[in-house]
Formats: sequence, C-alpha cells, structure tokens
Amino acid sequence: MSESQTPVTHDLGKLFEKIKDVRIAMLSTFDEEHKLHSRPMATIKPDADGSLLFLTDKDSAKVYEVKQDNQVNLSYANPSDNVYASVSGTASAYRDEAKIAELYTEDMRAWFPKGKEDPNIMILKVKIEKAEYWDSPSGVLSRAYGYLRAVATGEGSDSNDVNQHAQVKV
Repeated sequence: MSESQTPVTHDLGKLFEKIKDVRIAMLSTFDEEHKLHSRPMATIKPDADGSLLFLTDKDSAKVYEVKQDNQVNLSYANPSDNVYASVSGTASAYRDEAKIAELYTEDMRAWFPKGKEDPNIMILKVKIEKAEYWDSPSGVLSRAYGYLRAVATGEGSDSNDVNQHAQVKV
C-alpha cells in the first residue's frame, strides 16, 4: 500500500491503545546545531486533552532543546507484538506541582531521589499533531495466512485483514 493510500483517522484512542503497553519511547528533538538528538523516555499516560506526558529534569538538554525548537518526534516499538508508532508534535516543559504529584510513582525515585516534591521535576508535554502506527499479528498462523493470500491472490500481506496501518491526524 502506498503512503497516499494509508487510511487516515482522527481517533487518538486507537493510537493510545497501540502504544499503551510500550513503556519507553524514543524522544527526538533538535540540538543547538539543529541536529536530531534522541533519548529514551518513559511515557506516563495520555493527558485528558490527548497530549502525551513525561517527567523530566529541569536542567536536561531536552528542556533546553524544546525551548529552542518545540517540534519533536516520539518513536514507539514493541517488536514482540509487531506494534510500531511514530508521533510528531510540539513539546512544552512546565512545572505544575499538583500534576507532578498525580503522575509521580515511587519507581521514578531513581531519577528524582527527593520524590515528587523535587523542585527539579518538570512535565514535558507533547501535543500530538500527527501520528502513524503499524500493527501486524505476530503469530506464525497470521504470517502463513498473509503468505498464502499473497500467493493465491497476488495481493500483498499489508491488507487490513492481516495488518493495521493508519495515520492519525489531529
């Protein structure tokens, strides 16, 4: 299926369902030389407004970088389930003590040893502009079905009955 034929949806819920079990995303920003800079980030949860939220240190390079150029990309991958997603949007970093208290969990203490009251914690919020996901059944039977269908019909295995691929536009 060509890129121009990729189904388009405006339903962020489908995207969130795909990435809910992918704990770590790769966040890409632009550094001071306008080169891409990526690092792993733990996605906490989608916000009520459909943005993705992360906790970060106020002195981190990503905070500086999103203040210089707020265009970011998040890449999600769960190879064991054949689920992949790419999310593009704008990021902002801010401090909201009530929201930090809501988002903070004890396993974050490794990064924030002073707990949720740590004054260095900031929220990194990514407002989604567009996204794309790919989801293929990972079982041997699903792959065999795709192969047999391709041999029998000449149609590729990326048809919607085997794979899911869509663009999400907000």
